[in-house]
Amino acid sequence: MPEIFINYRTNDGEHAATTLDNALRARFGDENVYRASRSIAPGDKFDDHLLGNARRSSVLLALIGDRWLGHPRLGVEGDWVTKEILESYRCHRRVIPVLVGRRTERPARNELPDALLWLADCQTLRYDHQNDEADLKRIGNSLADLVPALAAADRATTEPEPPEPTTPTMGDTYRTDLDRNNGKIHIGPTHHVDQSGPGAIYTAGNHQGDISHTFGPIPPSQDDRR
Repeated sequence: MPEIFINYRTNDGEHAATTLDNALRARFGDENVYRASRSIAPGDKFDDHLLGNARRSSVLLALIGDRWLGHPRLGVEGDWVTKEILESYRCHRRVIPVLVGRRTERPARNELPDALLWLADCQTLRYDHQNDEADLKRIGNSLADLVPALAAADRATTEPEPPEPTTPTMGDTYRTDLDRNNGKIHIGPTHHVDQSGPGAIYTAGNHQGDISHTFGPIPPSQDDRR
C-alpha cells in the first residue's frame, strides 16, 4: 500500500508531479509513492485503482499550480482531481496542498467550490523548480515527520563519517617555533629534521606504508662476513 498519493491536473502540475514522484521514490521506495500515470498498469480499472489508493494512502499531496483554480472542471462531478481529494478527505487522510511555483498563492475560500472550501484552511507546502533541492528535502522531511512508516523507510538518514586512516606516515615537517627571542625572528615555513638514536633514518618526501624500521643490533653486511 502506498503511503503518499500524488494528486495533480494535466497541463498544470504534471511536471512537478513527476519530479516529486522521482524524488520521493528515491527517498522512501517505489512502493510508498503513488502517481496514476506510472502506477496504473495496462488493463487495470483506473477508477477503482485511483479511488482505492486515494482512500488507503496516509497522505495526499494536492499539487496546485497557477492554472489549478481557474480550471472549469474543478469541483464538477466526475472531475478526477476533485474526486481523489474528496475521497482522501472523507477517509480522514491528511491532505496537503503543494503550491507549485514561486508565485502561486494559497487558495482563498471564495475561490474554491463548495465541496473544497475546507482546503483553504489546510497548511501548505511549496515546490519551486528554482529552489528544487531545498524544497524537495523540506517536503520529504515533513512527510517523514508525519508518517511513521515513511520515517522507517527513509533512505536519507545521515551515515557516520568514515574513520581517518591510521597508517603511519613519514615525510617532511614544516614548522615555525616562537618563544622568547632577543634577535631577529623569521616567520615562515622552515624545513626541520629530527634524528636520534641508533638506526634513525631520514627520508625526504611523503611516504605511507613503504618504510620499514629494524630495531636492535644491525646485522653485518655480506662484505663484513667475508
